[in-house]
Amino acid sequence: MDVEDERLSSLPDDLIHKILSFMGTEHAVQTSVLSSRWRFIWTSMPYLNLSHDDFFRLPTFSKFFTRFLSDRNNQSDMTSVKLNVHGHDTYLVVKQIMAYAFSHNIQQLNLGFSCNIDFEFPLCLFTSRSLKHLSLTTEDFSSNGYRRKFSFTYVFKATSTWDLPALTTLYIHDVYLCYDENTDELFIDLFSKCANLKNLTLKGCYTKGFTGLSICLPQLTELTLETEYGSVEVFNIVAPQLKNLTIRSFISESHEYLISAPHLVFLDYKGWSCLQLSTNAFLSLEKAHICISYSTYAHQVQRLLQHIRNVKFLTLNLEVVEVITSLYLVHLTMIFNLISFLIILKKKQCKTKKQG
Repeated sequence: MDVEDERLSSLPDDLIHKILSFMGTEHAVQTSVLSSRWRFIWTSMPYLNLSHDDFFRLPTFSKFFTRFLSDRNNQSDMTSVKLNVHGHDTYLVVKQIMAYAFSHNIQQLNLGFSCNIDFEFPLCLFTSRSLKHLSLTTEDFSSNGYRRKFSFTYVFKATSTWDLPALTTLYIHDVYLCYDENTDELFIDLFSKCANLKNLTLKGCYTKGFTGLSICLPQLTELTLETEYGSVEVFNIVAPQLKNLTIRSFISESHEYLISAPHLVFLDYKGWSCLQLSTNAFLSLEKAHICISYSTYAHQVQRLLQHIRNVKFLTLNLEVVEVITSLYLVHLTMIFNLISFLIILKKKQCKTKKQG
């Protein structure tokens, strides 16, 4: 062993574990052949990073993980798991991995899954005292490799309220959110027991079994909602600490957003139709970006602008500006100076582009 190898081997275990976390777990295990110092160091590594694509076949993948668990130091926590798998045959392996991780004080879970059947998460995922960061994503690919849109048979099912008191970050992409089929509730709050949640993203999720989704979180500061087709018609948001709100809605059905966020600073909306907003006014709002793709009724735009009349910096796309110009001046008294400035600015920018 040369001097450089000796320096690396002399590092404390925690630091070596951190270095090994940047590579796949399969390669981390292979470092055991380097020397006697490295032979067992991977067995206490608190990170698991596995991808189905790194293995030729599922049996190989399953065999590796089974051997990994049997040789691992069972007294060591597994604080971080990053897992990417595909195919319905991986279902049992995924459940086994998750069950092990949640029994070993997991703090961060990033799970990417692609499957042609519904995948219902084990209950342990929604009941954890240690989990702080959770990312759930799904992908669906047709035979030619292109992702199929608006096909939700492959996605996960999530049921009932999630009991994750330590959770601070939640990212959900293309996940099938359904509620208990035996309930008569139409308005539910999946995250009511996630009291410490600060950053929430719901992107491209499909909903079933309820028409209203409540997001009542006292510590929430960042919220992103990108809606897809589903049963939800109303979002009820109560977030006294919310600073940044991003909404994307590129479907024909309109949603209503009931928002109580007195400290909101930034609002970013892009959608096919006008944002249907109900609020007691955003008194702290500094910036707002409003982009509506298709023509809408003037009174809807007027109502939206009245809700955000305290904003200091406002950006509107051309379609919105065209609708505004159809309103009577008397209806724009409260926001006339701001709107007129933006219209002039847009015209100057357009002229500059033409001259260029």
